Amino acid sequence: METPGSQSSLHRANLERVVRAVRLAGSLTQAEIARTTGLSAATVSNIVRELREIGTVEVTPTSAGGRRARSVSLSGNAGIVIGVDFGHTHLRVALGNLAHQVLAEESEPLDVDASAAQGLDRAEEVVARLISATGVDEAKIAGVGLGVPGPIDVESGTLGSTSILPGWSGTRPAQELSGRLGVPVHVDNDANLGALGELVWGAGRGVRDLAYIKVASGVGAGLVIDGRIYRGPGGTAGEIGHITLDEAGPVCRCGNRGCLETFTAARYVLPLLHSSHGADLTLERMVRLAREGDPGCRRVVGDVGRHIGSGVANLCNLLNPSRVVLGGDLAEAGELILGPIRESVGRYAIPSAARQLSVLPGALGGRAEVLGALALALSEMGDSTLLDGPVPAARHAFT
Repeated sequence: METPGSQSSLHRANLERVVRAVRLAGSLTQAEIARTTGLSAATVSNIVRELREIGTVEVTPTSAGGRRARSVSLSGNAGIVIGVDFGHTHLRVALGNLAHQVLAEESEPLDVDASAAQGLDRAEEVVARLISATGVDEAKIAGVGLGVPGPIDVESGTLGSTSILPGWSGTRPAQELSGRLGVPVHVDNDANLGALGELVWGAGRGVRDLAYIKVASGVGAGLVIDGRIYRGPGGTAGEIGHITLDEAGPVCRCGNRGCLETFTAARYVLPLLHSSHGADLTLERMVRLAREGDPGCRRVVGDVGRHIGSGVANLCNLLNPSRVVLGGDLAEAGELILGPIRESVGRYAIPSAARQLSVLPGALGGRAEVLGALALALSEMGDSTLLDGPVPAARHAFT
C-alpha cells in the first residue's frame, strides 16, 4: 500500500505528471517534458523508459534545435476519446486516440428546430457508425467532449438561453449524452472548444494566452489564460458579443443597445446586402464575393472587422493576450477582415498590449470546435487509468 510521502507515492505522482504533460501536448521531447514538469532529465529518462515498457507511451526519433532527440507520445492503443460538436445547422463527430491522432470524422446537417433529444439521438447514431467503421475497442473509450452553442452553468451543467438551438435551453446535455453512451461526457460552449482546438492543433500552438473569436449567428470568445480555458465562476466568461459599442445602437437580444453582436453577427449584417445581393445571401457567400472584389461585400466585411477590433482592443486592455485567433466563416476573408481588426486594435488598445498581440486566422476552419471537443475529453480524463491498464469498459454497447 502506498502511503503519502513515501517513495512509492512520489514515484507514482511523477509518473502521472509525465503522462499528463504528454497527454495534453500530444507529443514532447524528453527535454520538453523536463521543462514542463520540473523533473530532472535523469528522472524523466527513467520514467519514459518505464512507461514505454508497460506500453503507455511510444518513443520515436526526432530532432530539436538541429540536434537528435526522442519524441514521446501516448500509445495509440492506450485509449480512445470522442468529440461531438453541435452547431447552428450541423452535427460533427470525431474519434481520436490519446496520441492526438484523429481516427475518423463525420459531419451532417442538423435541423436548427430539432429538440435536444432528437439531436442527441443523432449524435449517438453517428458515434456508433464511427466506432463500427474504425473497429475500435469500446472498452478503451475514456470519455467524450461535447460542444454546444450557448452558455453552460458550471455547477449544474445546464445549458442557458440560446437563440441558436432554442429547443435545448434548460437541458443538461452532458448528463443526457452520458446516459446514452455510458461513458463520462464533458461539455463546454463552442467558443471555448474552438479555442482549445486551435491551442492544441492549430494557430494557437506554442502560446499560453490567447483569445479565439467566433462570429457566426452570434459572437463569442474562448479565453485561454496561462494555457487553460478561463470560464469564470458562472461559465459565462468570453461573452464579448455583449460589449457595448453604441448606447443608441440597435436593440440586442440580451436587451441592451448597441452590443458588438448587433454590428457583427450574421443576422444583423447580411440584411445590409439583401437589397443588392438577395435575401438568400449567406455569410460564406458574402466572404467569397468580398474576396472576388465585390465592393458592397468588401465594405461590410471591413466594417465588421473594425467593430470586432474594438472588442478585441477591450480584451487586450483587460487580459493582454499574446494572440487572437479569428474562427468561423469570416476567417476565410483573410486580410480583408484581419487588417481592419488590427487597425482598430492599434487605435483603441493600450500601445504596449497592441504591440505584443498577433491577430491570425484560425487554422482549423469548421473543424476547430469538434477537435476542441476531443481536446476537452483528453484534458478531463484521469492519468491513473493509463498506469493501471485499460480504461473502464462502457456500460452500453454503441453498435
